[in-house]
Amino acid sequence: MYKLALIGHPLSHSLSKVIQEAALKDVGLEGSYDVLDTESEDLIPRLKFLKTQGYKGFNVTIPHKVPVALFLSDVDEVANRVGSVNTVVINDDKSLKGYNTDVYGFMKPIEDVNLEGKKGVVLGTGGASRAVICGLSMKGVKKIDIFSRNVIDSNENVNLMREKFPEVEIKLLQYEIMSDLKDAAIIVNTTPLGMKNFRQGVSPLSDEIVKNLPDETIIYDIVYNPIKTELIQKAIKYKKQYRCGLDMLIYQGARAFEIWTGEKPNADKMKIAALEELI
Repeated sequence: MYKLALIGHPLSHSLSKVIQEAALKDVGLEGSYDVLDTESEDLIPRLKFLKTQGYKGFNVTIPHKVPVALFLSDVDEVANRVGSVNTVVINDDKSLKGYNTDVYGFMKPIEDVNLEGKKGVVLGTGGASRAVICGLSMKGVKKIDIFSRNVIDSNENVNLMREKFPEVEIKLLQYEIMSDLKDAAIIVNTTPLGMKNFRQGVSPLSDEIVKNLPDETIIYDIVYNPIKTELIQKAIKYKKQYRCGLDMLIYQGARAFEIWTGEKPNADKMKIAALEELI
């Protein structure tokens, strides 16, 4: 019996339960996947609960991807480099090992895109942005402009990324000064802007900026609910290339499932289950 879970806050938009239970069904394993809303002050008691109630592992989302690392006995190479964890295995001795499958999930939908030596733009500086920066670095991007609404609060995180990825020239810029992104090969939204039940209907980029992007620039929104966020709708309106966050969710989830169970689920079946929930 595989007891799995998701911790984070807010979680009302989450599709993780749907896709992970589809994965369990696909490989013929008995189990469940619980969505456990967990605010920052409740992280420690929640971890104790998971360890004592027979859970095999869990996913971690906002706002715990960085602080959860304090309670892990080990992390994989990617999680160590990114400094952010989204998947945790509970070992038999109740110790915790952290992984980052967000990097894999982010890169999978752009595996056929050549970004070698090019420039990327990342919107936001939270835990998810770390995985995106790592993925862009692995794709050979040489320059990344990061836009934040609060540059002072973001400095520490961005300096850490500069240390982790010295091969990339990383600039931190004030969101309000954004005016022209024509030199970007890919623009990734890692903020929750546009998310269902949070800031749905809000786009981090204006019509003017999207309209003036070169045709080869890719707009990538990691928000997956709704599938067509306001940003993606703008990309469609102006006939720009885009990637939706649902594929990233599915691929990172499939990788997490494989880590927990040793079984490789059918990602297409996971995606179908998610689409059925969204429609």
